[in-house]
Amino acid sequence: MTAKRAPKEDLGEGISRQILGYGPDLMIVKVWFEEGAIGQVHDHRHSQSSYVESGRFEVLIDGEKRVLEAGDSFYVAPHLDHGAVCLQPGVLIDTFSPAREDFLGQEG
Repeated sequence: MTAKRAPKEDLGEGISRQILGYGPDLMIVKVWFEEGAIGQVHDHRHSQSSYVESGRFEVLIDGEKRVLEAGDSFYVAPHLDHGAVCLQPGVLIDTFSPAREDFLGQEG
């Protein structure tokens, strides 16, 4: 699937996402954040690795906060609490293993 054809979903509160590709074991998602948008603290069974394509984010992982900007990346192990606050408008490229069934409207 090309990014031009993949639907972009407005999640509300300044966040949009686009699933760029996935299979049972891997998913890549592009996520846009407006300044001040909050990726609420949550956890899931998936491993997650994220790349900061642009912008600036305060990222919380397992109680530890860091400020990350374009070119930085982070990893979240399964079941760890994590979230982000967008300090400057930007984009995260998230990868998940296995694929996020909830993003696909499937139970997992």
